[in-house]
Amino acid sequence: MTESALLEARGLTKHFPVRSGVVHAVDDVDLEVRAAGITAVVGESGSGKSTLARLLARLIEPTSGELLLDGQAGKAAPARARRKYARAVQLVLQDPFSSLNPVHDVRYHLARPLKVHKLAGGSLDEAIDGLLARVSLTPSANFSAKYPHELSGGQRQRVAIARALAVAPRLLLADEPVSMLDVSIRLGVLNLLADLREKDGLAIVYVTHDIASARYLADVVAVMYAGRIIESGPAATITSQPAHPYTELLLSAAPDPGRSNRVPVRGRTPPPNPVTPPPGCRFHPRCPHAMAVCASDVPAMTQISPGHHSACWLHASTAGKEA
Repeated sequence: MTESALLEARGLTKHFPVRSGVVHAVDDVDLEVRAAGITAVVGESGSGKSTLARLLARLIEPTSGELLLDGQAGKAAPARARRKYARAVQLVLQDPFSSLNPVHDVRYHLARPLKVHKLAGGSLDEAIDGLLARVSLTPSANFSAKYPHELSGGQRQRVAIARALAVAPRLLLADEPVSMLDVSIRLGVLNLLADLREKDGLAIVYVTHDIASARYLADVVAVMYAGRIIESGPAATITSQPAHPYTELLLSAAPDPGRSNRVPVRGRTPPPNPVTPPPGCRFHPRCPHAMAVCASDVPAMTQISPGHHSACWLHASTAGKEA
């Protein structure tokens, strides 16, 4: 763990038992989140991104692996330590309408965490006004008495972010925070997250299927596929010089008027079944560059350049012959 790391996941794994077997939602994930940095976790639906976010928030416990906050392991911690962890690491969910209680107004949503953690200080109303100002919902009197259904989608998401900020977290987990919003207001929420990092030094894990927005917002990008991180590195490097064929596929699907060619997918193979994931590299049934070794052995993370790593046999010296 580097000195600047705030949160680190080591070998994080989560399996869910089902009638037909076990769902491999997250498998052996290593992830490091730096203080005051923005890390984007990118992948298509079903890749395990949201499960990983819930593991990082400790809403669910891992099957194996561990989480380190400031270098301290937090698994099976007592209630007081769990509350301390919850204050440091907050989660903002994808759908702001379902994450807010429809029978309570904005003031209630922001007052509750302040009361639970005894953070209101001298004036509860002043604290609420300050939270609304931090997410650009001003004047606060226009919003504090409103109910969720009286707000726009963007305003609801800003309230959800303000609620998370109420406990003064050090890390914000934003799980697809703009995917439920109109395209015209997504940029405003992304800029809000960027401002929170710049002005408050807040670290952010931005979970998204949109690699274009990850390129816009993040410092570091980690690409997930079928429960595993298959490439990670600086956002500028990942989006301009991708090393893994799946990352190339994600980039080819992102809108870019300067790109004319799309990366082909091998045949019409659908994404893998999480109950029976393919052996070896889980992307090999869809990969246009698949080799014999890809179907039998799991590729290790290989350094492509400083800070840039890819789990692909194309970059391993022991790669086998093409199938």
